[in-house]
Amino acid sequence: MFDSLSKVGKYLGQTAKLMVGTFGYDNYVHHMKLTHPKQLPMFDKVFLKSTRRKKSMAKAVFNIANN
Repeated sequence: MFDSLSKVGKYLGQTAKLMVGTFGYDNYVHHMKLTHPKQLPMFDKVFLKSTRRKKSMAKAVFNIANN
């Protein structure tokens, strides 16, 4: 039971971070270190700007598809 509650809490936290746009940076840096060790990761501000741009583009596409 407690394991299920902790998973729910984890997913709710991730959802909140996705809504704000801060969730992916730590994962992104970790991914870059593992799979692209010679490349420097984007700075956090650049990453967040890119994430917000992608989210707004996805919203626009979703709105066009649903109209």
